[in-house]
Amino acid sequence: MKKYNFLAVILLGITLIGCGDTKKGENSLFNIDDSAFPAHFSSQESVSIGILNPKSKEIDSISYFVNDKKVGSKKGNEKFKFELKDQKLGYQYLKATVYFGGDSSDATKRIELVSNVEPKLLKYKIVNTYPHDTKAFTEGLEFHDGVLFESTGQKADSYFRSVDYKTGKVIQQVDLPKEYFGEGITFINGKLFQLTWQEKTGFIYDAKTLKLEKTFKYDKDIEGWGMTHDDKYIYRSDGTEKIWKMDPETQKMIDYINVYSGTSKIKVLNELELIDGKFYANVWQKDAIAVVNPTSGAVEGILDMSGLRKFIKHPEAEVLNGIAYNPATKTIFVTGKYWEKMFEITVSE
Repeated sequence: MKKYNFLAVILLGITLIGCGDTKKGENSLFNIDDSAFPAHFSSQESVSIGILNPKSKEIDSISYFVNDKKVGSKKGNEKFKFELKDQKLGYQYLKATVYFGGDSSDATKRIELVSNVEPKLLKYKIVNTYPHDTKAFTEGLEFHDGVLFESTGQKADSYFRSVDYKTGKVIQQVDLPKEYFGEGITFINGKLFQLTWQEKTGFIYDAKTLKLEKTFKYDKDIEGWGMTHDDKYIYRSDGTEKIWKMDPETQKMIDYINVYSGTSKIKVLNELELIDGKFYANVWQKDAIAVVNPTSGAVEGILDMSGLRKFIKHPEAEVLNGIAYNPATKTIFVTGKYWEKMFEITVSE
């Protein structure tokens, strides 16, 4: 087993994922020839798309598409070669529109593009330990103007609040209506954004007064999990392997990446934090943090945080969740749901 698959076990009980469909195509006239396709492709490879013509039709030309974007065309039944270097990780949908005798027919195929990056096993050092509210079902953690903010889940007990992290004392708290299950928060453009889990509803508050200014509905049929930002866009997890890019002005999702470690999708991504240009992502039900390239989705590093468990004694303590970067100290704060402690750490290779 390659090292990156071994490390991926820290993130998930890994099941290697095949290239997808086993059908030869969706019609009987033409099919994409997958006989030489590997189980997975990497971004350093290219895919050579050829057409099987079992009924020996006289082909005039073929137009080739990847993810519904036209990438080229050929006269007759000539193979087409497509470089995968600029494609995001995950499934790629190939289509060949074959023109023959004044008619046309589509042949389709799905391939999977996986990561060729070997994640580094990172180390952490505990700098300080602080108290944490054992009644807080932590969903989001973020510093804003030097103050730590935390959001929590559970219906009828969801809120976000500012806290003095050194003492655990609550400075200000805003409760959600009891029908909502609160999720991640982030600050951008003078606003505080908050997600809900399955209600497909988000809230926008004034960052200074914490007064509610707007309620918005998700424009995709997804759940709300973690959230972070890069001063221009908001990034959201939805409990799958996807991290979505959202326009804070319109609250519309405009793109996404798929997160992979080697050949394995890393699903159930939860709380997010953008630190030094990389996503740090909690993986639900795992005491681990994945460090993710925000452009490709490749896991570049893994933090095994299971060693923190020996410091947690609260009987109701649940999973690790909550990552906040403090730019003033250049340290990272982590905690978990119903944990009695919050840890300030530094990270190194």
